[in-house]
Amino acid sequence: MKLAMPLTYFGNPRDTADQVVGLEKAGLDQLWVAEPYGFDAVSLLGYLAAKTERVELGAGILNIYSRTPGALLQTAAGLDNVSGGRAILGLGASGPQVIEGFHGVAYDKPLARTREIIGLLRAGLRGERLQSDGLYKIPLPADQGTGLGKPLKLLNRPERADTPIWVAALGDNNVAMTAEVADGWLPFQFLPDKARDVWGDALDKGLAKRSPDLKPLEISAGGLLAITDDPDEAKRHRDTMRGLLALYVGGMGARGKNFYNDMAVKYGFGDAAKKIQDLYLDGHKRDAEAEVPEAWLEAGNLVGPESFVKERIAAFKEAGVTSLQVTPAAGTDGLASIAQVKEWLV
Repeated sequence: MKLAMPLTYFGNPRDTADQVVGLEKAGLDQLWVAEPYGFDAVSLLGYLAAKTERVELGAGILNIYSRTPGALLQTAAGLDNVSGGRAILGLGASGPQVIEGFHGVAYDKPLARTREIIGLLRAGLRGERLQSDGLYKIPLPADQGTGLGKPLKLLNRPERADTPIWVAALGDNNVAMTAEVADGWLPFQFLPDKARDVWGDALDKGLAKRSPDLKPLEISAGGLLAITDDPDEAKRHRDTMRGLLALYVGGMGARGKNFYNDMAVKYGFGDAAKKIQDLYLDGHKRDAEAEVPEAWLEAGNLVGPESFVKERIAAFKEAGVTSLQVTPAAGTDGLASIAQVKEWLV
């Protein structure tokens, strides 16, 4: 497995970015930068490309609504160029709250849009002209445009014709599509012990249609990292994840339309998911955090004695994870933890 890390997007991301050189030296293989509704990810990734030499730089993720396919192509090719062929383009539908509430764009047809965009990106990276008869209609039909917009191809020669395209997906149809056409899959809050039960059929369905021209599907997942023999310290670290889980399970969407809440139900935490959502939406965020199951926090993170952390790493690997994402816990020696896990992965 490769060793990966998500870069925090809260506060001033540059403060964390300035630590990346040390993380690269400690053995980090991949760095993922998210783009919810704060600073854009691409500016920061370009900054990181100039500061690093080896680490792969992943946009994790860019949503498929706020940029046209052509803009996404420019972004993928441009980042791959300035990084010397180290870019990974992570895509995702995000959710109605961000797409409609921040970007002011209708949230519709996420699967069809993702599939079409991936096809256009692959064609564009191969140096082909952008053409589509689907949702994006490149060029525009005569009744929608001036008639002057002929199909164009990227002006510059891409660094690689096969810049990796990954997709963040949770729903069965989206996961199946990802397994069929993407280079990698970015699941959220992946529980390795239950992943097969939740996503196994969808993955099998997509992989059965996967082109032999594509490499095996990669998966990046993981959790909080803290190697400690002190059970009280371990619990304190795990408890720091309660707010994030409560936010997504409880607050990312309305009742009946929350992808992350649906996932919690599939994991077997249905009762807790309902309590978390009810409390969160009613404004009782701390009470919602208290309802996050301890079993979820333990199984989804790498926090505890060395033997437990190694067992979790083995579980992620057994579940098909090819890139282990870790987030060193606050107050721990992140560089030392990264170096230690890297040693175990080699």
